[in-house]
Amino acid sequence: MSTPDSYQATAYTKRRRLAQGLNVWLFALPALLAYVVFLVSPAVQSIWISLTNWNGISPTKAFVGLDNYVQIFQDPTALLAMRNNLLWTVVTIAVPMVLGLLLAVALNGATLLKPFLRTVFYMPAVMPLVAIASIWSWLYDPSNGAINAFLKDIGLGALAHPWLGTSSTAFGAIMVPAIWVRTGFPMLIYLASLQGIPSELYESAKTDGASAWQCFWHITMPSLKPAHYIVLALSLIDSFKVFDIIYAMTYGGPGNSTQVLGTWMYFNVFQFYHAGYGTAIAVFITIVALACGIPYVLSQMREER
Repeated sequence: MSTPDSYQATAYTKRRRLAQGLNVWLFALPALLAYVVFLVSPAVQSIWISLTNWNGISPTKAFVGLDNYVQIFQDPTALLAMRNNLLWTVVTIAVPMVLGLLLAVALNGATLLKPFLRTVFYMPAVMPLVAIASIWSWLYDPSNGAINAFLKDIGLGALAHPWLGTSSTAFGAIMVPAIWVRTGFPMLIYLASLQGIPSELYESAKTDGASAWQCFWHITMPSLKPAHYIVLALSLIDSFKVFDIIYAMTYGGPGNSTQVLGTWMYFNVFQFYHAGYGTAIAVFITIVALACGIPYVLSQMREER
């Protein structure tokens, strides 16, 4: 049978838990308000604008439903931009991952020069992309660029080319600095993972007569599985929303040969005054990025349990 003291203790415990819960919400309230004001509210507004034919200037917005999203799959330039996005994503993820892994394996064996080399290879990843674009635009310059000058100096002047001014080479030319910039991130992730592999595994394998390639394939690669997933997921999100380096180097041209969804969205909103359609493209990019990031977030949540 319950006593008055037990009732009082239960009531006190309930009041204490309620007070603790209120304190948690009070501490979280500023961050929650900032989240709603600067993220949720603009996102909801963007979704609404994407369902209208707003031109970005007029005070009126006529509701058109999903017409803007249907137009994305009927617009030849948008379809070309999607294809370029897919090609960009495949190349600028696969090549940096392979190069980053090779560099990480090489640096993992180095000792004295490891900090210096790691800094050198990672430096492009922290440089502003506009600066990267300016440097490589100069290198590709058809008249005074270092690449064409080098080709002429070694007797291969016939290969000199307006790399960024020709539709057949412009997109591939932009991928080169993108690969250069993106190699540092997977290199650091792989290097950190390699340093966490117990050396006893390699010693046991060598004792059993395993070759260097067998050690790499059967020990290193399986141990790097979490690193592969991190690099792939984050690079996938970053690659699909590419904008700045392409805009700074080619402005989406020549013609529309280097157009991607990010640049096409920009042109529609700020130059063609098709704010509703451009915002629909932005929402579409966000949906794809979220779809790529959700599996990574879920895997991290499973690991923490």
